Amino acid sequence: MIKHIVMWKLKDYAEGADRATNARKMKELLEACDGIVPGILKLEVAVAEPGLEATYDVVLYSEFSDKAALDAYQVHPQHAALKPFFGAVREARQCMDYTV
Repeated sequence: MIKHIVMWKLKDYAEGADRATNARKMKELLEACDGIVPGILKLEVAVAEPGLEATYDVVLYSEFSDKAALDAYQVHPQHAALKPFFGAVREARQCMDYTV
């Protein structure tokens, strides 16, 4: 199994919206990718909550059956279509994939 974790720190204002609005949009777009390829075992998206510690604004936690499933997800047209928006609104991005 492969775990795929990505965190985004967002710009204060981008693409005509504030940070909170863009974070909610990212969450909706990512959640719509759940199940787009065989082998997605789990996909969770969270937005930083006031009162809880967070150094990033949005986090994706996902599990894939194997690297082939993760690779298929990465190039799926629905997932690839998100990248221009995410690139425009993010200040920073961190990612880690690992096998368990």
